[in-house]
Amino acid sequence: MFSVRKPDAAAIRGLIERQHARGLSYDCVGVTRVWHEESAQAFVEFDRDHCRVELGRGAASFAAACRAIDQWRMFDIEWLELCWPNVAVDVGAVVGVLARPYGLWCLNACRVAYVIDERSTDRAAPQRYGFAYGTLPKHIEQGEERFVVEWRDDGSVWYDLLAVSRPGHWLSAAAYPVVRRWQAAFRRDSCAAMLRAVSQTLTADGENRT
Repeated sequence: MFSVRKPDAAAIRGLIERQHARGLSYDCVGVTRVWHEESAQAFVEFDRDHCRVELGRGAASFAAACRAIDQWRMFDIEWLELCWPNVAVDVGAVVGVLARPYGLWCLNACRVAYVIDERSTDRAAPQRYGFAYGTLPKHIEQGEERFVVEWRDDGSVWYDLLAVSRPGHWLSAAAYPVVRRWQAAFRRDSCAAMLRAVSQTLTADGENRT
């Protein structure tokens, strides 16, 4: 998981393939689907992190946001690399997340735990699209992270990120304050990445129509 040199594609592919046969590294699978203040009492050992950002308004913005989710664009972050962004967002899909926030390479494995698809032609109710992935044994944390875009009744489109986690490796426990700063940086940069993705898609679509 940790290395002083960037792992090559073969090493990354090998780790991902080996993790396919492993179970998730935490018991409360689906916790980000049902999380509320009452259920939080059952998971006091976990940190809960939540952030959201408005991406735009209307059908075009929601369609662009859904496309960004399918393309894993929330991981378009300078210090992070998703392995691999062409993986379909399906339950059971395994990806690697390679990061180098403080000079040491860190490769983590996650599996898509569930998908949310509440898209409809009926605008009588809010629409949501996204998924959550959970940590596998080759991850420095234990827990689940949910990435969702929502088209609200007022026409606004939002990106919503919810994470429930705890240290899953002795290094992440020992460097807990550093890891928490890293997690905060990811939330901030992920919101910025989704804003860029939606803006770029809307701009490109507008240019293609002219």
